[in-house]
Amino acid sequence: MLDGCYVIKTDVKKELLSTKEVHDRYKDLAKVEHAFRTLKQSHLEIRPVHVRTEASTSGHVFAVMLAYKIERLLSELWKKCECTVPEGIDELGAIRSTIVTLKESSCQKIPQSKGLAGELLAAAGITLPSIIDAKNVDVVTRKKLALKRK
Repeated sequence: MLDGCYVIKTDVKKELLSTKEVHDRYKDLAKVEHAFRTLKQSHLEIRPVHVRTEASTSGHVFAVMLAYKIERLLSELWKKCECTVPEGIDELGAIRSTIVTLKESSCQKIPQSKGLAGELLAAAGITLPSIIDAKNVDVVTRKKLALKRK
């Protein structure tokens, strides 16, 4: 009979906070707890943190918090697409470009996204360019550092 009912007890005086405001703050607490669960256990993976300095730790946490804010925004934008954020990111990750070369010039042609990828981009208000100038740039993701010997 009382399933789903709960009581919130507080020492805040009625003059300072109404019953509705107390209830709303309690609901906000649930959102904060959900955010921390998401940060720790989801694909954002705040743990384990393998950094050595306080500045590196702060930078890591800042980047993860920023990613969480982006995830929340995408979650709101993609509600109508019936797609979770990780699923949407995987879908968008499947978009590929083709390098087109004519004589001395080349460019990357991006096909128009259709299906779920197109819906996700439209919901986020993103329009991909159809052509990107191709640059011959090698991207190195990890440098090998020469060890200095004394």
